[in-house]
Amino acid sequence: MLTPPSSERLLIWYDRDRRVLPWRALPGEVADPYRVWLSEVMLQQTTVAAVQPYFNAFIARWPTVEALAAAPVDAVMQAWAGLGYYARARNLHHCAKTVAEWRHGRFPDEEQALRQLPGIGDYTAAAIAAIAFDRPAVVMDGNVERVMARLFAVAEPLPKAKPRLKALAASLTPTARPGDYAQAVMDLGATICTPKSPACGICPWRQSCAALAQGIEADLPAKLAKPERPTRQGVVFWTTARDGAVLLRRRPPTGLLGGMMEVPSTGWRPEAWTLDAARAEAPLPAASLAADWRLLPGLVRHSFTHFHLELTVATGRATPSAPARGLWCPLDRLGEQALPTLMRKVVSHALAKAY
Repeated sequence: MLTPPSSERLLIWYDRDRRVLPWRALPGEVADPYRVWLSEVMLQQTTVAAVQPYFNAFIARWPTVEALAAAPVDAVMQAWAGLGYYARARNLHHCAKTVAEWRHGRFPDEEQALRQLPGIGDYTAAAIAAIAFDRPAVVMDGNVERVMARLFAVAEPLPKAKPRLKALAASLTPTARPGDYAQAVMDLGATICTPKSPACGICPWRQSCAALAQGIEADLPAKLAKPERPTRQGVVFWTTARDGAVLLRRRPPTGLLGGMMEVPSTGWRPEAWTLDAARAEAPLPAASLAADWRLLPGLVRHSFTHFHLELTVATGRATPSAPARGLWCPLDRLGEQALPTLMRKVVSHALAKAY
């Protein structure tokens, strides 16, 4: 016979075994909305382990929302480089400016008002409202979905099951200590009710878990099979000046890797590029090169959410009078640029193969 799941039981476990995280208030402390917001934006589709060094670096450099708002957007993008999903960084800066300039540095304490801020959706608004302001908001991330699917043995696959799982989570959300409760459920999913090999023997809700009682905990949550990701192709142009500087350019402000710096490339398409076809999209015409483009051996491979990418690197040396449609960056200052992970791979490949 299953016992009803109790928020009190979960909070007892949380008070004993909670994770210590740099953005989380210690017992007895008041949560800092700025830290909560910054961490929740960083944690979207990113792991805690990956986020911690970025969070610590941001807090050391910009300890308040006003400091972040006053920072140049390029500095924020450079500090974000490597975390992925770069629209988050642009929205982060925009949101910081909105809070600093229009709200006197104070975040709103209700979900509806939080959702009006740039880059804050339903999940982030609920997380800030609950964790920073102790509002009884329903916080639904992948960990919470997994816990609810197992606790109530929901066999309906994701993403179709999301509304039902949210309703079940709402039914358990208490009015007392809702912020701690929200973090407790996330901690439970991250440390005990894990995707593989859940540690059911030490789970505070083991006597309430319908999936465990049926022996199907490892099979939940059910998910629809994902379609195979296609592969796209491109040619990237490693263009150097006489002094060794490399030509970079900024990507368009919207779209994939929007606003980030890149080593110029062709478009990315399903068909392979020939060098002749790629030349039409090169950043410098043939007359501006000391010699024609030369393909380097090997490929730069990178995977995005919806497709895989394979880039061939072409190298060329610009003449002294070459018109620069971009930025000439000295090799030893490439680390100061807001280069996404993909372009860091391109730099490493070019340095290994071209010299």
